[in-house]
Amino acid sequence: MTEPVAFSLGPQRIVCMTEETTEWLYLLGQEHRIVGISGYTVRPRRARDEKPRVSAFTSAKIDKILALQPDCVLGFSDMQADIAAALIRQGVQVTVFNQRSIDEIFSMMYQVAAMVGQSALGLEKIGIMQQQLADIAEAATGLARRPKIFFEEWDEPHISAIRWVSELIGIAGGDDCFPELAVQSLGRNRIIADSAEIARRNPDIIIGSWCGKKFRPEKVAARPGWENVNAVKYQQLFEIKSADILQPGPAALTDGVSQLHRIVTDWNKSQ
Repeated sequence: MTEPVAFSLGPQRIVCMTEETTEWLYLLGQEHRIVGISGYTVRPRRARDEKPRVSAFTSAKIDKILALQPDCVLGFSDMQADIAAALIRQGVQVTVFNQRSIDEIFSMMYQVAAMVGQSALGLEKIGIMQQQLADIAEAATGLARRPKIFFEEWDEPHISAIRWVSELIGIAGGDDCFPELAVQSLGRNRIIADSAEIARRNPDIIIGSWCGKKFRPEKVAARPGWENVNAVKYQQLFEIKSADILQPGPAALTDGVSQLHRIVTDWNKSQ
C-alpha cells in the first residue's frame, strides 16, 4: 500500500517586517517558522536574541531577506509598499496588512493564525483579548468623569492619535481630543500645524508616544501658551512606550489599553 504524501501546509520560513506579527506568532507557539524580524522588535524580548534583524520600517536589507529563502514575508501598511514591490519582483510571496482599527487588528490576527494552521488557537486568544477589552469598557462606565485626552504620536510636527489608539482611549474611559483626525490613516493627515489649537481644546491628560523617541514632558509643559492647559497645570503628562501602543497587534490590545485605563482611573481619583 502506498504511503500518503506528507505536505507541509502554510508558510514555513516567515520574515516579519514589523513587530506585531512576530509577537502574535510567538503567542501562537509558531516562532519556529520565523526566520527574520524587524530591527524595531522588542516584543517578545527574546525574539531579538533568536532571530536575525533584516528590516527597519521603511527600509529593508533585500539581499539578507532573500538569503533567508522565505516562503512568506509579512508587512504592514503603504509605508512598506516599496519593500514589498522589490521582494515581489524577486519572486517572494508577500502579504501586507493595513489594519488601522481594533476590528482590523483582530482580522489581521485571525488571518495570520489561519495561515499557520492555528485558527482555533487564534480564535481562542482573540476571544480572551476581546473579553478583556469589554471588561475595561465596563469598568470605565463606573468612572465619574471622562477626561479629554490628547495623544501625541510625534512632537515636531504634532501628530495626533491613529484610529486604533483613539478607539482604545474611548474603551479606557477617555475622549480623544482630535477624533476627526483619527480616521485619517496616514500620519501626514493627522498633523496639527497650530499648537494653539491643542491648547484651545484644553486636554485633561496628555499622553506621548513619540514613535520610539523618549517622551519629554518638560518640553511639552514649556510650549508657549500651554501653561493654562489642564494637563500641564495639574501635571497629567504621561508616556506609553510605542511598542506597547503604536504596534497594531496584541500589545496595543493588552498592555497599551491597560496603561490607558490606569491613567484615566488615577486621574479620576485625583479629582
